[in-house]
Amino acid sequence: MEVNATYITLSLMMFFEYAVWGAWMPVLAARLLGPLGMNGKQTGWIYATLPLATMFAPLVAGPLADQSIDARWILVVAHAVGAVLLLLAVTQRKFAGLFIVMLLYSACYGATIPLVNAVMFRHLEAAGVDSSKIFIWAPVAWALVGYALTGWRAMRKSEGDGSDCLLFAAVLSVVMAAVCAFQPATAPEAGAGGAMGKALAMLQDVPFLIFILASLVVSGMMQFYFLGTAQFMQDIGLKSKYVPGAMAIAQAVQALATWFLLSHFFFNAPGPKWTLVVGAGCWMLLFAVYTFVKIPGVVVLAQPLHGLAYVFFIIAGQMFINEVADPAIVASAQSLIILVTTGIGLFLGTQLAGVVMDWSSVGGKFQWSKVFIVPALCTLVGVIALAVGVTDPPKKAPAVNPPAVQQEAGPDKVG
Repeated sequence: MEVNATYITLSLMMFFEYAVWGAWMPVLAARLLGPLGMNGKQTGWIYATLPLATMFAPLVAGPLADQSIDARWILVVAHAVGAVLLLLAVTQRKFAGLFIVMLLYSACYGATIPLVNAVMFRHLEAAGVDSSKIFIWAPVAWALVGYALTGWRAMRKSEGDGSDCLLFAAVLSVVMAAVCAFQPATAPEAGAGGAMGKALAMLQDVPFLIFILASLVVSGMMQFYFLGTAQFMQDIGLKSKYVPGAMAIAQAVQALATWFLLSHFFFNAPGPKWTLVVGAGCWMLLFAVYTFVKIPGVVVLAQPLHGLAYVFFIIAGQMFINEVADPAIVASAQSLIILVTTGIGLFLGTQLAGVVMDWSSVGGKFQWSKVFIVPALCTLVGVIALAVGVTDPPKKAPAVNPPAVQQEAGPDKVG
């Protein structure tokens, strides 16, 4: 693969976008539940700030980028303001204050997620690659930033009060703002007037509407994975010290699948529709394993299904949007899918997972089969809807023809 300056700048943008997110999200709960003494419900609402914010922030940012302002400058401002808000979050020790600050921060960050995709898709041809070669840096960033924070804490021989994750994210936000300033110009295109209205008008197409509804349902079921997997593994006999490593298998597979499989699946056989079906089906199979199997080794071996699902459903869904949307409204169309998945889907999924887990708890012990049968059935509905109701967009060549072995197509929350 030939590397050029545009590929490097776009890759850095994707890397730092997810490095910022990965710096605080996996570990902030330890600060909330520990030093700050918040309860589970309060912690849940702090974590709900990003889904809540992505229900409205992309609806503002997408049309602005399509109609009025170069997307890179929106990214610069959003990440710069976000850095200040993260520093302010460090000083907040009460629930109300921290909730407000994190909601404001999430509004800034949530606005950037679809714009990063829009900038990338606009300049793929100049980068000389297909999108999977840039999406790959998201899971890489998420993993590396976790290792960096772990190494930092090991050097200090102390976790302190846990605020270092917010400080780390603030520093990375400043770096991200600088990286965004050097992105290729991404000015609004002609014909983008009423961009969000045009994006919403796409819902009048029944196959596209089915795709959006299936995305809402299936993405929401991810929260059962994130909220339940670690405790489930321990309850069936896996030692807690092995749980992070076991779950990290999914991230490794996600990175490999993004690089080696995604474009091949998406742009060749089986195509966009069946790539999405395979992705949703992987989550369905994972939840089926969780429901019916209590053997630690089998559960660990099933972890790659989460990585494959994220690649073939979440990332492929963003690629699908790019294929079906008018180029003049790509930022608004990307905002729509982020609103549905990262916003409404994750928020409702969090609420449903909490209710189901409470309902399935007896004597302080979770009845895991009752918990995981719910997302297993919901993802089954999503698989059927995608298989029956979605159609492939008209054939459109990818930005480049990927090398024979590397043709591919293809979270976590933020996986």
